[in-house]
Amino acid sequence: MSEFVFLFRSSEEDRKAVMGTPERAQKAIQAWTAWLRGLEASGKMKEYGRPLETGGKVVRRKGVTDGPFVETKDIVLGFIIVEARDLADAAELARGCPFVQGEGSVEVRPVDATRMMER
Repeated sequence: MSEFVFLFRSSEEDRKAVMGTPERAQKAIQAWTAWLRGLEASGKMKEYGRPLETGGKVVRRKGVTDGPFVETKDIVLGFIIVEARDLADAAELARGCPFVQGEGSVEVRPVDATRMMER
């Protein structure tokens, strides 16, 4: 088994639309809870990660800009770490994420165990 990071991306507009009313927010939270509990029950959840605030900065050699955005102004809203057989298995797990039912996306990235720094 290998570890994979799921980065949850969405635009600020879509995030506000999904969470815009108490009813929509409750529905979204229920969908997330069900999906995460399913990953946990199947033994795939490795680490819950953390939700992230929408603001931040991007630091590059040329300077510092507002962020954390990719070119399309998507925002990374949080992450988790899961265990899966391979990248295809991890991508299949990500298909159940509530984000992909709307306008959001899940970036699935393998954890590079060969480059992990010792603590």
